[in-house]
Amino acid sequence: MGRKKVIIMGAAGRDFHNFNVFFRDNREFEVAAFTATQIPDIEGRVYPKELAGKLYPKGIPIESEEKLVPLILKTKAEIVVFAYSDTKYEVLMQKSAAVNAAGADFWLMGAETTMLKSKKPLIAVCAVRTGCGKSQTTRRVCEILKGMGKKVAVIRHPMPYGNLVEQTVQKFEKIEDLEKHKCTIEEMEEYEPHIARGNLLFAGVDYGKILKEAEKHADVIVWDGGNNDYSFYKADLYITVVDPHRAGHEKLYYPSGINVMLADAFVINKEDSAEMEKIEEVQKNISEANPKAAIIHANSPISVSNPGLITGKRVLVIEDGPTLTHGEMKYGAGIVAARKFGAKEIIDPRPFLVGKLKETFEHYPNIGTLLPAMGYGEQQVRDLEATINACDCDSVIVATPIDLSRIVKIKKPFTRVTYDLEEKTKPGLEELIAKTLKNRK
Repeated sequence: MGRKKVIIMGAAGRDFHNFNVFFRDNREFEVAAFTATQIPDIEGRVYPKELAGKLYPKGIPIESEEKLVPLILKTKAEIVVFAYSDTKYEVLMQKSAAVNAAGADFWLMGAETTMLKSKKPLIAVCAVRTGCGKSQTTRRVCEILKGMGKKVAVIRHPMPYGNLVEQTVQKFEKIEDLEKHKCTIEEMEEYEPHIARGNLLFAGVDYGKILKEAEKHADVIVWDGGNNDYSFYKADLYITVVDPHRAGHEKLYYPSGINVMLADAFVINKEDSAEMEKIEEVQKNISEANPKAAIIHANSPISVSNPGLITGKRVLVIEDGPTLTHGEMKYGAGIVAARKFGAKEIIDPRPFLVGKLKETFEHYPNIGTLLPAMGYGEQQVRDLEATINACDCDSVIVATPIDLSRIVKIKKPFTRVTYDLEEKTKPGLEELIAKTLKNRK
């Protein structure tokens, strides 16, 4: 019998990982193509032969997901693997129906098939949606570990939007490494806060090789998840962050349920700006799904570098891009700051949009009166800069995790908003981590 033809649906992350750990050297299957969505300008590329392995001397084409059904028919694919995150269950099953109707089986690959095992203790931080606060939770975990005298290596969920061969294994120790690796704004938003706190960070494409490299430098590995994807590694302590601002989403999106059921501990974040009714709803949902997991209640207090640029001012609010787009948040820390410090008006950026940002708002029409800091490529960065400077406002609130002024020239007065995790529960993360390391030892 010949090899079974496979198509992997992805967004330059989980799809590549599933291929690397299961399909790459597997002679039972032939991956005919990847399809891409969510991330602009990925389709039309090739997963290179250097990463694809000896069975794929020409590499593997990456096509737009819009071409999925014709691609199934053209390649005579028997299996389609769904391999990306932050997808409504309703949408997921619609895609399954389209695949099945085209004649192929629809696969969802699970934890045992795709998780790698570390030689070192490993703590995973995941979430039920984009923008719940994984990064601040991960930073808190690293702070605790370093306080225990541990050497820590953070491995970040993939964001390989450039040259995939060059991005096979990426190591970040200093801010200059962001430029060295040609990082997009989306990558910098995840990487820079770790670097600023002295955390050694790894990312890339081949997470087997990345793990081996990280293990050389650390006593403990910390997995910093992306979107609501589940961990690429088996965890000694699995932490799942949930968001009361989107209560109920933990039951509605794939693969949120995996993170809920695998959790050893939940962090209910942003309680300082959430309604009690929503906090209780989230707690009820996660307790019913996973009653054995610990629950840690936490705030996400904001700090503003110059509140005077908000009070009484007409402000443009810039928030984290993915949180507003496929994360579907209606507001973030920037809006919280605008309300807290009495902004006169929040300016709608839509009349001032330039270039690719117009496409972003067309694709995600519910963003509203916020500006997502989109920067997947040089053109998007230029369009972001032009939009900011064209906006008729008194000042700009920058609520991205990075110093955006380092990337774009903001010609208007601006103030930065930052945020960290503040635990309210005892025992909390420190006690859980100490117990985990003791048990592993």
